[in-house]
Amino acid sequence: MSLFDTLMEPWVLMWLSLMHVPATIRALVAAKDYGTLFSPAGFREALFGTFWATIGPNIKAGNEERIVALLEGRVKGGRIQDQVVSTPIYGTVLEVGAGSGMWADVLARFTGRVDDTGGLHNRKNVGSGITKIYGVEPNPISAKALQKRVNEVGLQDIYHVVPVGIEFVDDPSAWDGKIEPGSVDCIFGILCLCSIPEQEKNIHLLYKLLKPGGHWFVYEHVKVSHGSPLLRFYQRFCNIGWSYFMGSCQLCRDTEKSLRTVGVWQKIDLAQPSDQPAHGVIPHIVGTLKK
Repeated sequence: MSLFDTLMEPWVLMWLSLMHVPATIRALVAAKDYGTLFSPAGFREALFGTFWATIGPNIKAGNEERIVALLEGRVKGGRIQDQVVSTPIYGTVLEVGAGSGMWADVLARFTGRVDDTGGLHNRKNVGSGITKIYGVEPNPISAKALQKRVNEVGLQDIYHVVPVGIEFVDDPSAWDGKIEPGSVDCIFGILCLCSIPEQEKNIHLLYKLLKPGGHWFVYEHVKVSHGSPLLRFYQRFCNIGWSYFMGSCQLCRDTEKSLRTVGVWQKIDLAQPSDQPAHGVIPHIVGTLKK
């Protein structure tokens, strides 16, 4: 990707979001949801939902090879490896920002049931497999769609939809269940920490849920932390419009720092993907942290 392409990337995405305004208005009018239609914050979230329904599958398709390799333990220093170099995803998994279940079919591959061709999955390269999944999704519309997707991929017996925010996952009065501190083997989240409210607080809460020796699988976009001051300024400038057209997403969150400093880690392997430009306005990190 050229420098021009990276500089234009945020504006292209914001333009695509803007193009979904008419469809969002039509949907809200059809639903007679005038409260959301005339609420700046509510309309922003509705717009992002309409936009994400279109672009989400494309983002998944463009990143699926990377994410599968990450969950198989084949990513090191931002590079996809031919062999397993770290612990694959296993045990009790907490999926953060599960949304409508975009990654449910990928997680299903790691349960030892089926692979992406529909046959039995050979787990010799993917560890002992996932035994339970908690999918955290506080949006009631998305949570309903998530449950439908879970049923479609055959995970309904091990995938538990958690329809509350992270701060309530250990409160049985808030939902029909409870996730105890120190009970989660792995945390999995894709491009979600950029938009969760009170990021540092919620990262700390997630850290507490993870067992000692547990793993956090990460793929997130982050603030520009190196390069010219001009690039960092440009990212902050782009964020003015970005924070509206991309829901509650923020371009300039220092997510990597928040993850690294949330607590004590045995091992950290976070790096920019090797196939992404160093001068990107939307840089990413990929890798794992071991508690």
